[in-house]
Amino acid sequence: MPLLPCLKKKKSLGSLGKSIFQKHNPPVQQNYQALLETCLKNKQLFTDESFPADISSIGTGAILKKLPRNVQWKRPHALHRTPVFYAANRKQLDLCQGLVGNCWFLAALQALTFHQDILAAVVPQNQSFERKYAGIFHFRFWHFGEWVDVVVDDRLLVNEAGELVFVSSVYKNVFWGALLEKAYAKLYGSYEDLQIGQVSEALVDFTGGVNIRIQLPAAPPDLWDILTRATYSRSLMCCQTQLGAAKVLKNGLVAGHAYTVTGIRKVTCQYGPENLVRLRNPWGKIEWNGDWSDSSYKWELLSPKEKILLRKKKEDGEFWMSLQDFKIHFVDVVICKLTPDLVSQEDGKKWMYSLKNGRWVKGSTAGGSLGFSKGMFWMNPQYWLNILASEDSKRNLGSCSVVISLMQKHSSKHRNRAPHLFIGFSLYKVALQQEEINQKLPPAFFTRHQPVNKRQVFLDEREVTCDFHLEPGVYVIVPSTLEPQQESEFILRVFSRKHILREMGGNTSFILSKEIVDRYEGKIWEDFFTKHFEQNPEINAVQLQRILNNVSWRHFWSFHLNFSLDACQSILALLDLNATGTLSIQEFRVLWKRLLFYMEVFQKRDTNRSGKLDLVELRAAVQETGISLSNEVCNLMAIRYGDPDLKISFESFMCFMLRVEIMGEAFRNLTQDGKGIYLRESEWMMMTLYS
Repeated sequence: MPLLPCLKKKKSLGSLGKSIFQKHNPPVQQNYQALLETCLKNKQLFTDESFPADISSIGTGAILKKLPRNVQWKRPHALHRTPVFYAANRKQLDLCQGLVGNCWFLAALQALTFHQDILAAVVPQNQSFERKYAGIFHFRFWHFGEWVDVVVDDRLLVNEAGELVFVSSVYKNVFWGALLEKAYAKLYGSYEDLQIGQVSEALVDFTGGVNIRIQLPAAPPDLWDILTRATYSRSLMCCQTQLGAAKVLKNGLVAGHAYTVTGIRKVTCQYGPENLVRLRNPWGKIEWNGDWSDSSYKWELLSPKEKILLRKKKEDGEFWMSLQDFKIHFVDVVICKLTPDLVSQEDGKKWMYSLKNGRWVKGSTAGGSLGFSKGMFWMNPQYWLNILASEDSKRNLGSCSVVISLMQKHSSKHRNRAPHLFIGFSLYKVALQQEEINQKLPPAFFTRHQPVNKRQVFLDEREVTCDFHLEPGVYVIVPSTLEPQQESEFILRVFSRKHILREMGGNTSFILSKEIVDRYEGKIWEDFFTKHFEQNPEINAVQLQRILNNVSWRHFWSFHLNFSLDACQSILALLDLNATGTLSIQEFRVLWKRLLFYMEVFQKRDTNRSGKLDLVELRAAVQETGISLSNEVCNLMAIRYGDPDLKISFESFMCFMLRVEIMGEAFRNLTQDGKGIYLRESEWMMMTLYS
């Protein structure tokens, strides 16, 4: 959507009289548990009358012309002998776009699958087609400031061949994606209401987080560092190609299309290092065909092991490209973070979050922007913001990171029937004390003072977000529409290390703030990495052992690691893709992220706190990671990695799981039919001897 300055050609403002304000209609709330118990008691399958299996739920516009002939609504048990709601293995979470042009929704959904904890908040995991099945499912979305539970039945639209018309899974017996799309369509009115959208909207709906949008043609010099921090933290990343008709370009990319960023990697070529970005097309097919694509000659410049573990010769919609090509061929990248620490240079992981509902009402609080009507601008809602110096900050940087987000609510039940207004906000530095905020700032103030954000951005999108580096002190936020007398409800959100937010004027009630904490990630671990890798850009097995065994684990019960040198050599061999005998900071980050995940799984399954897993606990732990292994393989691994009693320590569990993951990834990349692989002798030696 275009960016507009405040000053725009004036239009007729119309009548300034009062109007009947149209409030946002919240979704109908249904009690999932009560409905489930009723259906089970009556031995009947749930039928959702509030989102019926008919044309009203599909839509009444252009989407009807796309529908195949003789469509029907069927439940998953009628489509597959063994339907599965959800597959824990991420490789089985891949989805494919259907008839609805909602690549923005699907790209965001695919990004969600990389974070099991966030996904579990949206997709409750205790649902299935077997135990307590009654044809009813539910999902949770962050909807304009609150988490809402959306209930659906499992009737899905299929064509004559029994294939899903809308979203489907790569694995035809997995239905969580199709049912989640149905719940999202219900939330916003119909399937047709998902036709047009911004990937940033879906990312926020799945997380309640804050978006950072980076325009790639004018990307900052530290773009790779930002992508790195986002990849190894709880962030979701998507990107978009240049707007236009959705057509496949000569380079294999699709114009006007959203993609998921699924990973990054710095590789070592014969001519030096190269930064690569991995992307996925929500269609599940049609890939980039330039440098570093599946068939590119560039892969021959890597070591055999690095090539085997990164390159995939499959038409599955996922591909690699260089960072340089990424900046050229994509317009922007949207990073959704649960906390705004990607834009912060401050230490600490705690953030304060405030949310305030407001509205612009014609003749009362709909003053428009300064560029349209300076005399009416003061009428807009005003918010007193006191930015306090962070107690957690280790260094006095002289400024505080603050993220301000303004989101407009649509008044129609149907998402796309109420076009977005152009919205934005101005931020002013003031000298008001808390007791002086019972009155709004007068019109004269705005003629004498310039806003801190001298170039206000007004977007006809659902949300406008800006990040600031502000000195501690008092500020006033004035949210507005571009033109006066335009009505809408809105949500104002403020993120910072420490602040107080209050509404000015008649309603000076205190706005409750809550603390949000980002687990594991943040500047603390970054400082930890930097401390070790500034002295040694590459670390060997001895240095790796020293680092791992000297970590202080505050998040886990009395955990002290005791990795042997042999274990560290084994880990290094698995992760050292370019066969240098050392780990780079990038390779260490991969290890670190897996270590944190495995530690959480290990502690969950080590119920007696012995520090070891027996065979039963080991099988449960492996299943918890989403990997399927036979009992025979688990028994063999207990013999290989366990003590004489076949019990496995965390260190051995870590080595075991790394080997399973990496060998599984190698198989999936090399197999052509999913049944077997063909290796040259040199590749076989590389994969078996040096790992």
